[in-house]
Amino acid sequence: MIESIEFKNFKVLKDAKLSLGPFTLIVGANGSGKSTALQAIRMVREFNQYSYSMVAHVEAFAETKPAVEVGLQWGSPYNLFLKIKWESSGIPTPTWGSENGTPFMVKAQAECNRFRVYALDPRSLPQPVQLTPNLEFSAEEPSLAGFLDRLRDSEPERFEALNEELGRLLPEFDRILFETPKAGHRSFSLRTRNGHHRIPAIDLSQGTLLALALLAIAYQPSPPPLIGLEEPDRGIHPRLLRQVRDALYRLSYPDSFGESREPVQVIATTQSPYFLDEFSDHPEEIVIAEKTGLEAKFSRLMDHPHLEEILEGTSSLGEVWYTGVLGGVPARS
Repeated sequence: MIESIEFKNFKVLKDAKLSLGPFTLIVGANGSGKSTALQAIRMVREFNQYSYSMVAHVEAFAETKPAVEVGLQWGSPYNLFLKIKWESSGIPTPTWGSENGTPFMVKAQAECNRFRVYALDPRSLPQPVQLTPNLEFSAEEPSLAGFLDRLRDSEPERFEALNEELGRLLPEFDRILFETPKAGHRSFSLRTRNGHHRIPAIDLSQGTLLALALLAIAYQPSPPPLIGLEEPDRGIHPRLLRQVRDALYRLSYPDSFGESREPVQVIATTQSPYFLDEFSDHPEEIVIAEKTGLEAKFSRLMDHPHLEEILEGTSSLGEVWYTGVLGGVPARS
């Protein structure tokens, strides 16, 4: 598991450290570094596609053009680090270091190539998909229909479990159905619980599509070792946010859901006090992102010096955060 990510001159993260656990929820205002942290994770597997000018902090161009660095620190049993450095001249370079030799380093390199960051786009989710072998739910292109179709054929029990969870998250519907709009392509619809009417994907609400996509991510049979999710609560009714949280917990804590696989490290972002409330019993999972001037920082909620005093007598962590006393809310620069 990655214990932390350190940033030097990386966009708005001029000098910041993000501590991570099995599940981490980053809460903060627009421009506070939440999406930037997820971008860094995406860049780990494709760092050579980004030039210095694409990753450098805005002040770097007015100063001496210092190096930009993103460093990942793995915990036990790996005990290794990866540092990616961009300089104003030359190509980006990765540096690995390990206390345990190369075996874990090779495994970590393979894991980095499987990291996935999802910024779900409801416009792409309903699109028909050309079927290909071993189709995954992609973070970069439309693939939801193809992934669900493959899951039905290759993991029927898991597909049925997804359908059951769909009925709990979206009670209006009871089943995913499929169509073949043209040869070699697949599209999907949802069947209404009352009347068993087919609602084509293109006619579903954005919130419904986003909820289904989250379930697809949570029910992957072989999920990646790390998943980043930008605002997984977006478009979801507040009454359904507990199910959204549990879908993400299914990835990070598989034992609690009867799954025998390796846990997935999940990093999610939000600016919703309602979603934050779902984690009131787990403050250790929450990181506050805050921007002052041109620089953003991260802090663990558990490290707030007056946390117990602030939370005493309230049942709503989201409401407390919304007031601004915990930081991470919009402010004048």
